[in-house]
Amino acid sequence: MSFNLVIVESPFKAKTIGKYLGPDYMVKASMGHLRDLPKSTMGVDIEGNFEPEYIPLPNKGDLIDELKKAAKKADTVYLATDPDREGEAIAWHLKELLELPDEKAKRAPFNEITKKVVQEAIANPRAIDNCLVDAQQARRVLDRIVGYQLSPLLWKKVRRGLSAGRVQSVVTRLIVDRENEIRAFVPKEYWSLDVKLNRVNKPGAFMARYFGESKKRELESEAQVQEVLNDIKDKMFSVVSVKRADKKRTAAPPFTTSTLQQEAARKLNMTPKRTMAIAQQLYEGIDIPGEGTLGLITYMRTDSLRLSDEAMKSAADFIKDRYGKEYYYGSFHTFKTKSGAQDAHEAIRPTHVELDPERIEKSLTKEQYRLYKLIWSRFLASQMANAVYDTVSIDTECAGHLFRSTNQSIKFSGFLAVYEEGRDDDGEELGTPLPDLQEGEQATASEVKPEQHFTQPPVRYNEASLVKAMEEKGIGRPSTYATIISTIQDREYVNKVEKRLQPTALGEVVTGLMMERFNDIIDVEFTANMETRLDAVEEGNQNWKDLLAEFYEGFHKELTDAEAALEGVRVKVPDEVSEEVCDICGRNMVVKIGRFGKFLACPGFPECKCTKPIVEKMPGRCPKCGSTILKRKSKRGYAYYGCERGAECGFMTWDVPTAEDCPKCGQTMFKKSGRGRMKPFCINESCENFLPEDKRGYYKKKDADESAENSKDAKKPAKKSTKKPAAKKTAKTKETK
Repeated sequence: MSFNLVIVESPFKAKTIGKYLGPDYMVKASMGHLRDLPKSTMGVDIEGNFEPEYIPLPNKGDLIDELKKAAKKADTVYLATDPDREGEAIAWHLKELLELPDEKAKRAPFNEITKKVVQEAIANPRAIDNCLVDAQQARRVLDRIVGYQLSPLLWKKVRRGLSAGRVQSVVTRLIVDRENEIRAFVPKEYWSLDVKLNRVNKPGAFMARYFGESKKRELESEAQVQEVLNDIKDKMFSVVSVKRADKKRTAAPPFTTSTLQQEAARKLNMTPKRTMAIAQQLYEGIDIPGEGTLGLITYMRTDSLRLSDEAMKSAADFIKDRYGKEYYYGSFHTFKTKSGAQDAHEAIRPTHVELDPERIEKSLTKEQYRLYKLIWSRFLASQMANAVYDTVSIDTECAGHLFRSTNQSIKFSGFLAVYEEGRDDDGEELGTPLPDLQEGEQATASEVKPEQHFTQPPVRYNEASLVKAMEEKGIGRPSTYATIISTIQDREYVNKVEKRLQPTALGEVVTGLMMERFNDIIDVEFTANMETRLDAVEEGNQNWKDLLAEFYEGFHKELTDAEAALEGVRVKVPDEVSEEVCDICGRNMVVKIGRFGKFLACPGFPECKCTKPIVEKMPGRCPKCGSTILKRKSKRGYAYYGCERGAECGFMTWDVPTAEDCPKCGQTMFKKSGRGRMKPFCINESCENFLPEDKRGYYKKKDADESAENSKDAKKPAKKSTKKPAAKKTAKTKETK
């Protein structure tokens, strides 16, 4: 039977696409990459013009055989992997691995998984773009060279198990540099001066803040404040200026990868990694009753702000129908994509704007719903009318000193009816409502409020502001932001403290060594310039192997010089000092790393050998004795929760204690461990609100007898045994146990 083969990355995407193409097409998933550089060796022939050595992934053998058989029988093989560099590289690897001739292998990428777009992509395929493939190969080989040649140096000079990355090292430096700025910051004193003014013979008091004289002036000391107070004491204030105006505010553009990660961090408290995982699910397809399986958003790895005319037309119709014509922008609202951005596909938007979040909420998980609502609202708002504010600014003068009062109120909500962009700072103050003042009107001061302030140091990056900084400085690409931020935390170069990113002692030591010995690798501008050169490879203006040769010449020299300079040197990482006190000698204990992870040890070792596990206090109270509950780790690294009194009390559970008390018995409620918001339950067996274990949503293990029976049925008939019956019986009993 004649058929065509379509290969995508994931089985979820395959399921969605299969419903759009019909019986003449077989859709299979490659499950990501099928071949890569070997893990055990460099895999790049540096002397042989940087030729990479790709090998099939060891755990993908059966899948490769299955795809080869299907490809051999198919008339045409459509490589429908993601529409970016990595997707193009996966398509090329598939073509090479499956030994497909040019006339049989067709590239069919699509920006959204909808029936119309998928069918159009299959009907209009193209050849594999070798420039995109070369750009991805160049990035992969660059990262391999840096990682495999620099990491061993860190092992020898700092600590075993460390790694360095071409981009992750620069991002860690950003966080270390910010920490150094905070330490070096010297607060500067300044003062504010507010006065409460009462109108003469008219009702209505209002507040005004000191502005300056003819020009704006900062009050830098208490003495300067006192001078102003002496000047205005017992004197009349006069309104010298009243300015009223309409202020328009335009909606933010639709999401790019960077802005989606930033906004999801601000509004939904999602990490970039989690944001991209949920966005992937929305892109690949969700089963919607009455609609079938639909890809709900366009491709989520993009830095383009472009929107299709069809999408903007759908938004316009939806806005006019639901909110009224006055809420529509009036024409297609387009946004200029920044220079250097990849404009291969659209901004992130819903594929069907008529599927508003509330309509499909029951088909989505809580995380999917929240993220889809964010994307849907931002896109719709981008095509809506400007918000209009009614602004008032009043200057009041006394003894040559100006005091200013401001206020703004919403006159027309416009796009704010749907969406308002989050901010990393406190945002713009609206001010308090002001009376209807006129120029020349008199007022008297009934209260003065001088207040001392000090300038604040720069704040540490959170994940949203770090993504923003990476984008602004040209470090990495949209598809890499989430992975980089996750990696530097996993490798313990950075910790998250109260939702802010703080470098560890290890991160600072490694960054210091890198700055001293590998100036190019750790340099922000050098890394940004490398991204520009990789873009040039993609555009066909730079040979990828020439780029590698130029990079390696300088890198190899730095590596050789560093090895010579650090001969016999071991860089010490300062121990992290804890607040826990040694029970034997009273010194503050330090954090050490052992076979099973981190633990507390006395700094007086070997004289004092006291050690303790690292514990974390949890909310709630022990249900047996009312003491504090501590989070601990088993020898295998699994988290469990127990009473601080240990064996004396004996309480221990795998469930997570919460801050909520049972409304019936008042005891601490618990929830199932795992990702996401779980519903708390009461574990007090004597309480009418008690939830038995079999109803808490745990994975139900099969009974031993059932498991053994299933195992027996699954086995092939064994050869006739020559063992004695007694021995056979013993073996069977042991296996059942």
